[in-house]
Amino acid sequence: MRRLENKVAVVTGGGGGIGAATAALFVREGARVVVVGRTEDKLRKTVEAIGSENVSHVVADVSKVEDTERYVGEAVSRHGGIDVLVSNAGYEGPYKAMTEHSVEEFDRVMSTNVRGTWLSIKYAFPAMVKRGGGSVVITSSMAGLVGSPTHSAYTSSKHALIGMARALAHDGAPHNIRVNAVCPGVIDNEMMASVHTRLAPGAEAAFQGAISARVPLKRYGTNEEIARFNLFLASDESSYCTGGVYVADGGVTAGFM
Repeated sequence: MRRLENKVAVVTGGGGGIGAATAALFVREGARVVVVGRTEDKLRKTVEAIGSENVSHVVADVSKVEDTERYVGEAVSRHGGIDVLVSNAGYEGPYKAMTEHSVEEFDRVMSTNVRGTWLSIKYAFPAMVKRGGGSVVITSSMAGLVGSPTHSAYTSSKHALIGMARALAHDGAPHNIRVNAVCPGVIDNEMMASVHTRLAPGAEAAFQGAISARVPLKRYGTNEEIARFNLFLASDESSYCTGGVYVADGGVTAGFM
């Protein structure tokens, strides 16, 4: 039997990267999946690439209450409930010294990463309670475990998500709702490609090589590797796991030689 047979999953940030890979894997494992994001074209590409009647999309800004209520409501109306929420939507924000970092930029990062995650869980919880339980997987980051220079807003937001997972694990436990956080390291996807361009324009390949050399496994991770982690936490295989923080960073946070 497939690991998510007859389950309904919502994946935010589903327009590419980890979200799209997670949605594709969940469908292969038997789930009906609703992907959520701000950009219609990206979501359509995800749905088309998966090529299944068991995946659909909703365009929404996860930081807005009305949009969150709408995409949660759409998932329930289309499929009868929600069993799994992967709260993956995120915004990286600028790389700037704090003195040059605007309040507006800080607020935008926190609005998407922290408020958006909290809203997704708040409005999905009642649907999960009606199903007798479920699993919430929050995408944090290795930046939620260590300090990151010139990246104060993003680092702060990802630390906050770990605290959120731990706190909401207690709220969910009486209802058999598990809440866990995954902390990816450097992943070979569009988000990291944009970082390369911003920090090393014209020397992106060399920059990636230098970063890879500092990873104990000497490479970037893949979207699919994180998706498999998400699958474990979404499935009954992790039935005794809640409030956990799971790191997939190639050994970076274990320390450098």
